[in-house]
Amino acid sequence: MQRIILSIDGMTCSACSNGLEKYLNKQNGIYNASVNLVMASATIDYNEKILDISKLETFVKKAGFKSLGEFKEIKFEAKSKTEKIKLIIFTILAIILMYISMGHMLNLPSIPYLDPHNHIYPYMLTLLLLTISFLIYGFDIIKNGYKNLIHKTPNMDTLVGIGVITSFLYSLYNMYLVFKGNHNAAMNLYFESSAIVIYFIKLGRFIDGVSKDKTKEAIQKLVTITPNKAIIKKNGEYKEVTLDEIKKDDIVVCKAGEKIAVDGEITLGKAHFDDSFITGESKPVNKTIGAKVLAGSLNYDGYIEYQAEKIGKDSTISEIVRLVIEASNTKAPISKMADKVSGIFVPVVILIAIITLILYLLITKDLNESLITFVTILVVACPCSLGLATPLAIVVSSGLCAKEGILVKKSEILENVQKVDTIIFDKTGTLTYGKLKFSKVINYSNLSDQKLLQLVSSLEVKSNHPISKAFEDYMFENNVNRLEVSSFENIPGFGIKGIVEDKEIMLGNSKLLDRYNIENTHTYDENDLSSNGNSIIYVIKNNEIIALIGANDIIRENVQNVINELQKQGITTIMLTGDNEKTASKIAKELGITIVYSNVVPSEKAKVIKKLKEENKNVMMCGDGINDSPALSLSDIGVSIHGATDIAMDSSDVILTQNNLNSILKLINISKKTFKIIKQNLFWAFFYNLIMIPVAIGILKPIGITVTPMIASMAMVFSSFTVILNTLRLKN
Repeated sequence: MQRIILSIDGMTCSACSNGLEKYLNKQNGIYNASVNLVMASATIDYNEKILDISKLETFVKKAGFKSLGEFKEIKFEAKSKTEKIKLIIFTILAIILMYISMGHMLNLPSIPYLDPHNHIYPYMLTLLLLTISFLIYGFDIIKNGYKNLIHKTPNMDTLVGIGVITSFLYSLYNMYLVFKGNHNAAMNLYFESSAIVIYFIKLGRFIDGVSKDKTKEAIQKLVTITPNKAIIKKNGEYKEVTLDEIKKDDIVVCKAGEKIAVDGEITLGKAHFDDSFITGESKPVNKTIGAKVLAGSLNYDGYIEYQAEKIGKDSTISEIVRLVIEASNTKAPISKMADKVSGIFVPVVILIAIITLILYLLITKDLNESLITFVTILVVACPCSLGLATPLAIVVSSGLCAKEGILVKKSEILENVQKVDTIIFDKTGTLTYGKLKFSKVINYSNLSDQKLLQLVSSLEVKSNHPISKAFEDYMFENNVNRLEVSSFENIPGFGIKGIVEDKEIMLGNSKLLDRYNIENTHTYDENDLSSNGNSIIYVIKNNEIIALIGANDIIRENVQNVINELQKQGITTIMLTGDNEKTASKIAKELGITIVYSNVVPSEKAKVIKKLKEENKNVMMCGDGINDSPALSLSDIGVSIHGATDIAMDSSDVILTQNNLNSILKLINISKKTFKIIKQNLFWAFFYNLIMIPVAIGILKPIGITVTPMIASMAMVFSSFTVILNTLRLKN
């Protein structure tokens, strides 16, 4: 299965995106397609053996839209000068048209030779020419409406197109009657209605476009964070290249004050780096040979050379952008509901308009009034605000999350986070920094402490567990040479093993002893280490404990405040760890966590979550290691933190790039506000249509309240503008 994101041109409302999505999902070889109105894109999972990009683009074309090709980079361009100039010109023309057609009704001074009473033919021809110019200006609307009608996916453009053309043709008919001698027919000209409806639709879309672009600012900042060019070193020569020219394993140069171009590993030099855009760490980080550098990070004070590892789409920052785009392209459950409604809304409105037209003709026998009511219903019911209600809020909140270092993989997560009532935390590397330091080594072997630690460290540094950093630091600080390790094996939830200097060594927690039926004759030392808050590493050779190593961890900054705030919100907090009971209980007590599961293996972590879900709990799991991945997958929402293993990040729904659990509070807050805004948007969109359609039908005519096509188009723009302004409140 392949996935591609295509940029789509021609979508104007939720009925467009919904229709395209339905059409794509019907095609053979497409597993799933999700279309995003605000981002103007389609994410498609397809069978690469049956389909290719050109065939997918053909499907898009057949559905009445245009593919602008595969998404490569995000470009947010301000509205072109040409578009602005066109809008200004047609604003002036709209004022002139309204003055000519309606000025005499308001007793305004008439324009020479354009007075409808004395110069009827120039008057009609001027209105006709001005209206034709507006029809050309809005030809894309009429064309899209027709295409969507043909493909049985009628949308907002269909409503407008039918209304505008009906009004225009009826006006042409009356113009013909005037030329035939019936001058009274001049009062039934509605050229201005066709023109002004198009004008307001265009004005509304211009405002929508500007507002939508503003919602993408956070993503734009991510895209522009990397430099455009870099210097590579090849055969002793230096050459300036673009990012696209950098290949994997190239040696790239970065001087003080410059940004890292691609992800890589330092091969020469050292410097302090600002990685705050990824990690949230405000202090510069000192990095030297062997350290990883991230595209976009700023080199403060040194000269380095680094080997390119992840380039282009594979870089960390590109991955972040991809996740944000894909999140905004997925649909929250509430969005799917809105899509279903809008999918049937347009055909129903057309039906209502036709029925009203027939009833008016039968009752009033007035073709003029019947057609105007028909056009007004079509225009006033355009579901533009309904189409913006959910996707605009999702894009704003996705960008907001990205700005706060919270990467949400699916938009439905933004809806579901606010339902969470139970949060489970792994201990090491999640509640704590995982930056362990040796506090005590109890050696039962005939090896020296230095030799023992060299053997253990050489094996441990091959692990991804946070505790391995303590051994890595020890080797670096004490200039200890790393020994060769063979037959390395990770035992999730228990520990690791491997052969070092022909000795099979196993390292792990107390569960490792049970797994291999190893007798523990050192409980006194074990209890002493545990009572002092140490995590204990058991060193085993030939099925015998040869050492106990105690390591202390540091609780993350602000974790206690986060736990307190979660509990104030009525959210149950639980610690789930493979560490021993005493160490886990000591840290839990310090943090105010009352429910603790210790000495648990990955399968047991998953069982705890399964049990909670059976009790109808909405569970969030926050972890960082390989042993957390089953639990992250099983939970309603899996959250991995910065520095987590690849498998943990793949298993999670949310990635916190900043080393601060405050991000969980921010995520919950954003989720609650997003859901609230979406509900408000949907309310106003539905409320608008529920109120305006009956008014357009004429239910209030007995008390003198009527709506014309022009007023209907203004009301539609106002409805969309209300939704946009309400959504942009999320930014505050």
